[in-house]
Order: sequence, then structure tokens, then C-alpha cells
Amino acid sequence: MEPDKRLRQQLAKFLDWHEAHADLASAVDNFPAELRGRVPEGMPHSAWQLVEHMRLALSDIVEFSRNTRHKSPPWPEGYWPKSAAPPSDEAWQESVSGLRDAIEALRKLIQDPQQDLFAPLPGGSGQTLLREALLAADHNAYHLGQLVLVRRALGAWKG
Repeated sequence: MEPDKRLRQQLAKFLDWHEAHADLASAVDNFPAELRGRVPEGMPHSAWQLVEHMRLALSDIVEFSRNTRHKSPPWPEGYWPKSAAPPSDEAWQESVSGLRDAIEALRKLIQDPQQDLFAPLPGGSGQTLLREALLAADHNAYHLGQLVLVRRALGAWKG
């Protein structure tokens, strides 16, 4: 198999693999609704804030990577929800679903051989699709770790 294809496969897998740590499914599936908006003592965020932040950030990365006219939201207010609790169970489900959709959208971009992993993205300042994929994977892994810690602190982690 050629190196480009192997690299694309590994990057696509890297977005949400669970070989070295918990994955998104184990972090969010069956998260008790009554705990989603609770901020554990000594921690900065609730599960809702983390999931919605991940969705907002990853959606921004995907749109930046595929749309030259995309404008990122203001930092930090455009990347974090205003409240610790989701406004509804539907909002939680939509956020989790949107995060999964953004992962799949980035995965498709990475796996598309027409997308040059190393070429600067139009509209950027030197960023490449490879850089955005690595940024997304790193960002998601960081916040998934936080999400697992929140679950543990709330007594809702069985992993």
C-alpha cells in the first residue's frame, strides 16, 4: 500500500480511536441526564460544556478546512456554551450527534485523495489539512480525557 493511503487511513482512525484511551462513545453514551450540567468540585467544566465545546471547535475546523469563506467565531465566547447545563435532553443529543457528524466530515476530507494533506489551505495562513486533522485529534483527546474525569468525579464512570 502506498504511503499516502496509509497516512490517510491512520489519520482517519486517529480522529476517534480508542486504543490508548476512552473514545467518544464510551465517554458520552448513557451519561445520566441529571449530571450533564453539573460541574464537579475543583473542575472547570460540566460534561455539557465539554461536549458542546468539542462540537463547536471541531465544526469550525471542518468548515475552515473545506470552505474558503468560513469565518471562525470569536474566541473564547464562540467556542463555549453560555450555561453549564444543556437547555434540554434534545440539545445534548444534538450536540453529541453534531460532534459525531463533524468527526465523519473531517474523516471524509482526510480520506479524499483529491485533498492534498500538505498544501496550505486557501483562506488560511499556512495551515494544512494534515495540521487541522492533527489539531482535531489532539483537541478531542484532551477534552475526552476531561469528560472522563468529570464522569468519574460525578460517580458516573464504570470504565
